[in-house]
Amino acid sequence: MPNPSSTNARDHAKLIQAQDQFVASWGRMGSVWGISRTMAEVHALLYITGEPMCTDQIMDRLGVSRGNVSMSVRALLDWSVIEKVRLPSDRKEYYQAELDVWSMLRAIARERIKREVDPMLDALDEIAQLAPEVKSSDTQEARDLKQRIDAVREGFELITTLTHKFAGPSGAGLKTAAKLLAKAPVGSKRPTRTHSAKKRTKKNGGQA
Repeated sequence: MPNPSSTNARDHAKLIQAQDQFVASWGRMGSVWGISRTMAEVHALLYITGEPMCTDQIMDRLGVSRGNVSMSVRALLDWSVIEKVRLPSDRKEYYQAELDVWSMLRAIARERIKREVDPMLDALDEIAQLAPEVKSSDTQEARDLKQRIDAVREGFELITTLTHKFAGPSGAGLKTAAKLLAKAPVGSKRPTRTHSAKKRTKKNGGQA
């Protein structure tokens, strides 16, 4: 008869292993996004455990310094993907992740727009001011320059508008948009074989 305590220990070990793999994968993804690996791992740990954790607990679990945890927590609070919580009869500060995945993704989208797209729009405005005003008598090179700048600005402004519309702090716009896009056809469908082609295949013994 199996020992219940040993079974529980094995199940707990598997749970920890699954959590650690999620943390590692999220950390690698965060590096691609241009944020620190530790910041991504702290967020992943708080999300996947679903429990409030204090700085000491995060340090012990991830094996990182107090300074790294403190910087990561401050950044995650700025991103609005975690929040401070208080536990009864405990003077320590605890942190808990936003567990609704769509709320979390909306917050990440807003922050990335603020950090990546908004500065690019500001730069495009400066570049547009530097470029000479295009007149009908100007060269094709000057007209092409303005067209390219305007096209990039239009694209980034559209992204910003869609983000504010679908990734606002409230509502399920992002989830709705994602579901609608997921239903949209991608590429061309595989052509349907004609009746005569099917007859030829059957006549040739199944070879097309």
